[in-house]
Amino acid sequence: MSVLKLRLPPNDGPVLSVVDMHTGGEPLRIVLSGAPVPSGSTILEKRRWVRENMDWVRRMLMLEPRGHQDMYGALLVPSEEAEAHLGVLFMHNAGYSTMCGHAIIALGRFAVDYKLVDPQGPETPVNIHCPCGLVRAYVSYAEGCSGRVRFHSVPAFTLCTDVPVDVPGYGQVVVDVAYGGAFYAFVSAERFGLDVCTSRTRDIVAAAAAVTDAVKAQVKIIHPDSEDLSFLYGTIVTDGKDAYSGEPTANICVFADSQVDRSPTGSGVTARIALQYHKGLIQLEQTRTFKSGATDSLFTGKAVKETVCGDYKAVIVEVSGQAYYTGTSSFILESEDILKDGFLLK
Repeated sequence: MSVLKLRLPPNDGPVLSVVDMHTGGEPLRIVLSGAPVPSGSTILEKRRWVRENMDWVRRMLMLEPRGHQDMYGALLVPSEEAEAHLGVLFMHNAGYSTMCGHAIIALGRFAVDYKLVDPQGPETPVNIHCPCGLVRAYVSYAEGCSGRVRFHSVPAFTLCTDVPVDVPGYGQVVVDVAYGGAFYAFVSAERFGLDVCTSRTRDIVAAAAAVTDAVKAQVKIIHPDSEDLSFLYGTIVTDGKDAYSGEPTANICVFADSQVDRSPTGSGVTARIALQYHKGLIQLEQTRTFKSGATDSLFTGKAVKETVCGDYKAVIVEVSGQAYYTGTSSFILESEDILKDGFLLK
């Protein structure tokens, strides 16, 4: 049986090779080759340089026709941190985030399987330098196979609680804001007459996006270490079950330009644990299970150590989950393609 081989026309544009994975249903497209090495002496300088000079990579891989509204990506970069095994910049439909827990879980496996670190059992440490700081991942490894991944976050803290904001179309809404490598607003779905597991996704997205816009306009978001980290990334709509329980608690994260996380959101779990710890609803080493209202996928999270971030009391949070490979691809960009810069249909 003969195999038909596709013969591509001569191409004068870049060719990007990627590995695709997912964690709890949330995609991660990892750039293997074809992208330039960003300029900058620090990872935050690289993030700014890529945003200003290399955004074509994000647009090519995240947007249609090669990606979609909810695609997520990782660009591996050199790190200035001596302890880091790799540095990473995160990409989404609107730009570049500072932290991504589902990506850390996937990158942990990727680093082991692609021999960016020397595998060892029962766990292989993988230190990943993110724009928010150094995140320490631990990859289960046995009989030559990588598995479940847990990671320890950067210091996570609560910025403010019970803040009233005026949300057009919804009236006054009371929110909490917490940081887990990125800042999120938290609000219960019940406030909007919704259920994170059964309501229409479009209704949850509309409410969350409205809250995000309102918080950005009415609440000053400041990270004590860097202006680059001082912005609201999105809103997490919860089932309101914040007190400690052995039963899963569900949420849906809406971030960037109304992008919906299919997973429970690793950095969101981090921030939510920090918020629950701040409120005295959970203690150190109490493990909670978090469920995605979109896919029913599960992460676990727990506060493992108290620390500080500037003047804020903070905690290091451990999050765990499982990532899977979905494929490999090579993408080309032909100069005559009028849609080569990418587009989105919402």
